[in-house]
Amino acid sequence: MQQLNHIPRLVLIVVALVPSACTLQAADDIAKPPLLVPLPRKIPAPEENPTTKEKVALGRQLFFDPRLSGENTMSCATCHLPEKAFGDGLPRAKGANDKELSRNTPSLLNVGLYATYFWDGRAGSLEEQALGPIQSPDEMNQNLDELVRELSQVPGYRQQFQQVFGTEVSGQSIAKALAAFQRTLITGPSPFDRYLAGDQQALSRSAQRGLALFQGEAGCIRCHQGPLLSDGKFYRLGVSFSDEGLAVVTGKQDDKGRFRTPSLRNIAQTGPYMHNGSLKTLDEVVTFYYRGIPLTAPDGLELDLQPLSGQSFAEIADLVAFLKSLTGDPPKITPPELP
Repeated sequence: MQQLNHIPRLVLIVVALVPSACTLQAADDIAKPPLLVPLPRKIPAPEENPTTKEKVALGRQLFFDPRLSGENTMSCATCHLPEKAFGDGLPRAKGANDKELSRNTPSLLNVGLYATYFWDGRAGSLEEQALGPIQSPDEMNQNLDELVRELSQVPGYRQQFQQVFGTEVSGQSIAKALAAFQRTLITGPSPFDRYLAGDQQALSRSAQRGLALFQGEAGCIRCHQGPLLSDGKFYRLGVSFSDEGLAVVTGKQDDKGRFRTPSLRNIAQTGPYMHNGSLKTLDEVVTFYYRGIPLTAPDGLELDLQPLSGQSFAEIADLVAFLKSLTGDPPKITPPELP
C-alpha cells in the first residue's frame, strides 16, 4: 500500500525488522519491538490527569452537550457520532453555521493511543486537542471564558466539577474531563487481534493473503504498524496540494502537504478516506496506492511515496479483506442526561 521512495523494497516480518548489515551491534543486543500488536485493553492516562469513573462520566456529559458551542447547537458528538465509529461519514467536516471545512473528520476510536492530534499534529495531547474545536471560529465557535461562565451557572455541573476536580469549572478541567472520556473509546478485539493471539481461523484465506501483502510486497507495514497500525509520522502522498498540512505547524516549506498516517483500526467503518475525504471506499484507497499516486508534486517538492506499479490489481481484493478484518466492536456509548 505505502512504499517509501527512499527505502528499498524489503519483506518485513511481524516480529522484527532484519538488522542492517552495517550495524556495529549484534542483533541479539538490539531490542526490536513487534510491528503488529493487539490493542491494549486500557489506555494509560498522564499523571496530571488520572482516569476515574466520575471524571469519565463528566467528560461523557460534556461530549454530548451543545452548550460547548457558541450557538448552543453543536456538541462534540455532532461530528463524532457513536453510530458512525465516532466520525461523521462525510467527506469533509461541517462546522459553525453548517460550513463545510477542508478536512475529513477523524474517528475517535482508540484515539488515546496517538502521540499527536489532528491531521497536522498541532496538538500534543488529548487535553490540548479537546479545546481546539471548541474555540475554533470555523468549528464550534465558542469563547472558552464564556463557556466556563455558562457551565458555572448550571448547579449540576458546579457540583460535578467540585466532586471530580475540587475546583470551580475551568477550561483546564473541561479539557481533562473530555480527554478522560475519550481514552475509554477502545474497540474490542478484531479478527486480526484474534489471529495474532493464535486463532488461525480468525482470518479468511483472502485476508491472510492480504496480511502477507501488507507486510511484504505492498509495504503497508512501513507506515502502518503498532497497536493503531499507524506510525504517527507525516507523509506527502499527492492526494491534493491545496492544503498546507504539517507546514502550518512547523512553518517549513518541505512539510507542505504532509499529513499524519491515520489508524487502520475499524477502517471499514470510518470512510470516506484521506485527509480531504476524497476517496469513498477501501477499494479506491488501495487502488490509489497501486496506481493513483502522482509522479510529481508542485513547488519542487518530492512525494514521499511512489505507486506500486509492479504489483497486480488482483491483489487489491485481498488487501481490502485484510483491512476489513481490523474491525473490532466499538464501545456502546449513548447520550447521557444533561444537567
